[in-house]
Amino acid sequence: MPPDGHVHSEWSWDAPKGSMERSCAQAVAHGLPAIVFSEHLDHTVWTVALDALDPDHHLVALSTPEGQLTPPKFDAAGYLEAIERCREQFPGLRILSGLEIGEPHWHAEAAAKVLSVGRFDRVLGSLHCLPDGEGFAEPPGLYGHRAAAEVVREYLAEVARLVTQSDVFSVLAHIDYPVRYWPKHEAGPFDLLAFEEEFRHALRATAQSGRALEINTVVPLHSTLVKWWREEGGEAVTFGSDAHEPSAVARRFREAADMAEAHGFRPGKDPYDFWGRSES
Repeated sequence: MPPDGHVHSEWSWDAPKGSMERSCAQAVAHGLPAIVFSEHLDHTVWTVALDALDPDHHLVALSTPEGQLTPPKFDAAGYLEAIERCREQFPGLRILSGLEIGEPHWHAEAAAKVLSVGRFDRVLGSLHCLPDGEGFAEPPGLYGHRAAAEVVREYLAEVARLVTQSDVFSVLAHIDYPVRYWPKHEAGPFDLLAFEEEFRHALRATAQSGRALEINTVVPLHSTLVKWWREEGGEAVTFGSDAHEPSAVARRFREAADMAEAHGFRPGKDPYDFWGRSES
């Protein structure tokens, strides 16, 4: 089993069911060599599609009546202290500190300020929001009034800008994020091949930047994307459950590892490392 390189705990503002301690216990139960607590660091103020959420959804409580959400401030010092406590409690598990920085190319100064607080072993870069009128919105809020294919294409174009305009992260998280919310009832089943050119462009830019690609297991990542990643020069992959509660740690990892191996990626000598491409 590879390390889980993308886990959220109670230190992430959108993980009300998160628990660092119980996630570590889950990682041990799965036999993982390591776990990375990549907590959310977000600065983009965005508009939530409140009409698509249940009234008791945690995002509703964080939003204004108009749906505007300002991500809460991240307590970096408290988080790093919790990491040290868990390292003492679980000595047989390698516990890495980390962040998932949303849109770091838009918030370079704010991200740098948090990164200066202490050591973060693994930093992920991610794209959650896109410009929407005078504000920003995530895919669920965009699909309601824009063509679905247009949203995906704009997202992938922004991914390419993200990896070329920011140097604070080593792993690109969930390149397929819009697929999670694809409106299949209105737009039909998602056709990956219809976006091959755009995906390849984003993958090529990521490979040229020297970063690893995350195999995110929420959807999970389509096997063809791993194939394209290798063809576009990608050198390494990581695995991320994107868990927001302990029970989701390492979800679908066996299948994800088999897929990565099928496309020529292998574990390194150190079980905590990225998986690198094999030339055989």
